[in-house]
Amino acid sequence: MSRRPFASSADLAEKTATLEELAPGVYAYTAQGDPNVGCIVGTDAVLAIEARATPVMAQRWIDVIRSVTDLPFGDLVLTHYHAVRVLGAAAFGARRIVAHRNTAAWIEERGLQDWASEAGRMPRLFEGADTIPGLTRPTDTFDDLMALDLGDRVVELRYLGRGHTAGDIVVWLPDERICFGGDLVEAEAAPYMGDGHIGDWRGATLEAVAALGARQLVGGRGPVVRDEAVAQAIDDTRAFLLAVFDGTRAVRDGGGTPAEAYRTTRAALEPRYGSFPIFEHTMPFNVQRAWDELDGIDHPRIWTVERDREVWDALTG
Repeated sequence: MSRRPFASSADLAEKTATLEELAPGVYAYTAQGDPNVGCIVGTDAVLAIEARATPVMAQRWIDVIRSVTDLPFGDLVLTHYHAVRVLGAAAFGARRIVAHRNTAAWIEERGLQDWASEAGRMPRLFEGADTIPGLTRPTDTFDDLMALDLGDRVVELRYLGRGHTAGDIVVWLPDERICFGGDLVEAEAAPYMGDGHIGDWRGATLEAVAALGARQLVGGRGPVVRDEAVAQAIDDTRAFLLAVFDGTRAVRDGGGTPAEAYRTTRAALEPRYGSFPIFEHTMPFNVQRAWDELDGIDHPRIWTVERDREVWDALTG
């Protein structure tokens, strides 16, 4: 019997990318549901946000940055660790690579497994995989708050609590009220919950994001959102998390199986979220993580190539 392929492994079409200037020297680069990146141009250097999956993929983004500035890269900020967002770091030649302390620990614990897992799930995003020199490790970490002086503005890196991973941070521009939220918030895209702390994420962490009062928000995927649409993106993310978690709980409490929870929650969410990028890709892994959290597994289990296939086949077969 042939196996059903991972949803994202069949997504091989190139996406149209858009560069937007959110404020003088502040840029977001979005691409129809692919992972978003950004940069902030300072007086002497550029702060880059996220690194993409390979140096080849990162260089395409760097070429776009070079259309607006020739300044060198000072800081490369990683909002969290997933291989698809960080393994292109070598292309930047940045002075520092900055992330949360929990992200540094996450890399040591599961960086290699995550690399293999994500490359198998999303091969299109790993073009030029042979150019990856190894795991990306931060040179500088922090716990709660780190301020970066770019000469003409101060940028804050804030840890608001566990969410999409244990180490998610946001990049916050207080004067412009612009937030690069990483995968804590998705705008018109399905959240990935496979490594999440769902209870914290849907509660205190998203409340802290909302309390920033951002006027513009760049989520992990999807378009830049502004004004009232910022609150809508946060609400949509929270509603998705709640629907997956509560739908999984209902099946579990009723004596059902993870496969049954996947089928019922997917059916419930499909009318609202089914057209969102990576919806089909995320759902089996989301349900399995929700099931694990309900079982009292606080620290997410490591996704390996073997476990990816086991869960995907068991839930979607």
